[in-house]
Amino acid sequence: MTTRDRAERYLRETSDVVLAAQRACIHEIEAAARILVETLRGGGKLLICGNGGSAADAQHLATEFVSTLTVDHPRPSIPAVALTTDTSLLTAVANDFGVEGMFARQVESLGAEGDALIAISTSGNSANVLRAAETARAGAIRVIALTGEGGGKLAPSADVAIRVPSSVTAHVQEAHLAIEQLLALLVEEELYPRA
Repeated sequence: MTTRDRAERYLRETSDVVLAAQRACIHEIEAAARILVETLRGGGKLLICGNGGSAADAQHLATEFVSTLTVDHPRPSIPAVALTTDTSLLTAVANDFGVEGMFARQVESLGAEGDALIAISTSGNSANVLRAAETARAGAIRVIALTGEGGGKLAPSADVAIRVPSSVTAHVQEAHLAIEQLLALLVEEELYPRA
């Protein structure tokens, strides 16, 4: 197989997973967008967490909310915090309480009733993301989960679980990125529609 063949095959698989997510997840995406809009209209904020590539997704998504999706559509900042960015805090909590508590401790500290947590885990079994979701639920914070097709332990603990229909981590992450961009767009258009 040539490099070109591999590249074409990979990109075809990626687009197949995104199209499958369109068919399988659209109702959950709509429900998640409604929760985010309700949260923000109620004066709440968005907390976002994930591991590895999903940690990068958390930062990217928080940036889209706080900054803007496009500079040609100026709008007020949308309150969102990526729980993956403060290395001093993350390493201290991991050292003092274990890695499993690194996001939960922040949810406990920064979260309030009426907020929403976006919990990203391709497997649905990341211990620190699970603990964050448990802490959120205990504090009357709604949980939106983004997972792969199995959903792991995270999906049943969420108010809405968006399960990308694939077990290939890279393709799940690629679909997550598209869904995250879409959620930001849906929220922005609902709260601050273009003139």
